[in-house]
Amino acid sequence: MEWETLKRIPTNSRLMADEFIKGFGILSGAGLVWMTLAGWYQTPDFYITNQLIAPVAEPESVFDVIAIFMIDIFLWTAILGALAFWILIPAGREIARSIEERQDSS
Repeated sequence: MEWETLKRIPTNSRLMADEFIKGFGILSGAGLVWMTLAGWYQTPDFYITNQLIAPVAEPESVFDVIAIFMIDIFLWTAILGALAFWILIPAGREIARSIEERQDSS
């Protein structure tokens, strides 16, 4: 019985597409900045196998310190931003909708 009612609930495809493109935009934008900064600071030689993840050289200026710090920020923004819009927000909406339906049926 529950499956039959689940099949009849229309999904909002526009909302789902919006959430997907927001997550994809965050993944693409933050990922591009991460690859650029990691390429500058974590690639000592282009003929090694650990490009973009090599240990960082000693910073020479304040701007180097800021950029090295931002490498981790953009990496985690890309990962967690995409997961938030692709998994957490849709799951939260489904949970809220099911709680509303249970309260309405009571």
